[in-house]
Amino acid sequence: MNAYFSFRRRALLLLCLLSSASLAAPEAGDANPKVLRYAFRVAETGFDPAKITDLYSRIITSHIFEGLYTYDHLARPAKLKPLTAAALPEVSADFKTWTIRIQPGIYFADDPAFKGKRRELTAADYVYSFKRFADPLTNSPTWDGLEENHLLGLNEYRAEIQKSKKPFDYDKTIEGLRALDRYTLQIKLGKSRPRFDQSLADGSLLGAVAREVIEAYPERSTEHPVGTGPFKLATWRRSSQINLEKNPDYRERYYDAEPNADDAEGQALLANFKSRRIPMIDRVEISIIEENQPRWLSFLDGQFDLLDRTPEDFINQAMPGGKLAPNLAKMGLRAFRVVTSDVLFTVFNLEDPVIGGYTPERIALRRAISLGTDSAREIRIVRRGQAISAQSIMLPHTTGYDANFKSESGEYDPAKAKALLDLYGYIDRDGDGFREQPDGSPLVLESLTTPEQFQRQIDEIWQKAQAAIGIKVQFKTAKWPENLKSMRAGKFQIWSLASSASAPDGQDALGFFYSERIGGQNYARVNLKAFDELYERTNALPDGPERLGLFTELKRLGAAYAPYRPRGHRIITDLAHAQLLGYRRPQFWLNFWEYVDIDESRRLNK
Repeated sequence: MNAYFSFRRRALLLLCLLSSASLAAPEAGDANPKVLRYAFRVAETGFDPAKITDLYSRIITSHIFEGLYTYDHLARPAKLKPLTAAALPEVSADFKTWTIRIQPGIYFADDPAFKGKRRELTAADYVYSFKRFADPLTNSPTWDGLEENHLLGLNEYRAEIQKSKKPFDYDKTIEGLRALDRYTLQIKLGKSRPRFDQSLADGSLLGAVAREVIEAYPERSTEHPVGTGPFKLATWRRSSQINLEKNPDYRERYYDAEPNADDAEGQALLANFKSRRIPMIDRVEISIIEENQPRWLSFLDGQFDLLDRTPEDFINQAMPGGKLAPNLAKMGLRAFRVVTSDVLFTVFNLEDPVIGGYTPERIALRRAISLGTDSAREIRIVRRGQAISAQSIMLPHTTGYDANFKSESGEYDPAKAKALLDLYGYIDRDGDGFREQPDGSPLVLESLTTPEQFQRQIDEIWQKAQAAIGIKVQFKTAKWPENLKSMRAGKFQIWSLASSASAPDGQDALGFFYSERIGGQNYARVNLKAFDELYERTNALPDGPERLGLFTELKRLGAAYAPYRPRGHRIITDLAHAQLLGYRRPQFWLNFWEYVDIDESRRLNK
């Protein structure tokens, strides 16, 4: 056994060196850099905040760019705090005018676009950065997030540009987005938005970019990120390796947080790190390893400090009975287990001629597919129990989520599914075991999928469950970024994916149904007045019972029209080797590298 393990260890080390070009050498003059190493399970798409939506690209941008606000890293529940802003915003009584003072003395990382000058962050940078989302040339998939807040004049100017086909004039004054002076930003909204400050805390998307950089690299903005954050991009090989290094121009910033008095873990972290200058590490090296087994084995072999999301295939080895395995504990490993603010779901394209639409028979088809989806089997077998059932698209730990809410959206009832299909004319006319459409034409559904083994197991369970109610499913395989492009363009029928919360308010999840977010977060391309009206009402209301009641009404509408089939909320277990200090999984935010340290003396091979 020992000889085998030694051989496997050497073989795996060689494999990692060859496949990920194992990691770049430290900079000259830095003999012992502190390096955080881990792997993403899905490839990135790029690093321009205005052009990305995927989680893994946003993890990178959240460490390069900075929003006006962030979240206290240790506070539970989540708590906003200033980042580049000098204080929390000054807000009018109607929640329409937001005035933010920016700290002087914050600088962008050095770049040739600045022609040798130190480039200070100003209010005008946020004006420019926000305008980029409205520029049709940017083609931002997250423009809908700003659009629905109705920054005065910005939506109208975008519509004018789209009609005239003229270039976007970044120097044009927009009433709702102004730099009052060098360090004062004022945002005026056309509608009351009591929680707009949560949007301003998402630095992965609304972080400040410098106009000089975007104009210097107009076709390369996704590969040349320059921000004010604690790290900067060093090297990048697409879908393979991403290396970042500490930003030498980063301002003096120190570890500070306010965990609850009864939060023993948070209090211990604060005691250990309070007043330490951040970031504490020098470099971050990320490999892309999509298959679970090599990612798991590489971590066990010490190639990575952190295993982000222990693969479900190996969770029973890592956490038998919900506790860290004794052999891993002897290695000094630690486990971090949480129910995440995310949702696994199947999305149906409501613009598709077979599965889309709002007529009774199309709604019945989607509802039948949902009722025939055995998500409990997926959770039990493929996910090894590492998820809880989802009854709606709402996310745990957010406003509007109710653990006691039940609906048809989370129900598995093949008998009811068959009865619905029979009732609306989806019957097997040729005796092959599969149903045809009401007009007699073939009914063959096509779902996007990705090539890794884990997803194939999920697909197989779903395909067999659909076959059991007489529905034939086939798959179209591509890499995740390609599938994302297809979905954004509306060129798909069905896809299985997940979404994570970026803020403690549940409003964002309702964007799945909001017509103004078609092409963005409204993956199903839902376009119904009833959804839009309820969405607008919840967005303008302060928190309270009335708003929670509307959330419930929206969840029931979602179950009735079935544009999505929620399947589960993941239980995630991260594992860390002894040398990684200070780790705690962020709740809604994505940046954590600046809050961790590496102690090489604790490394296993030491």
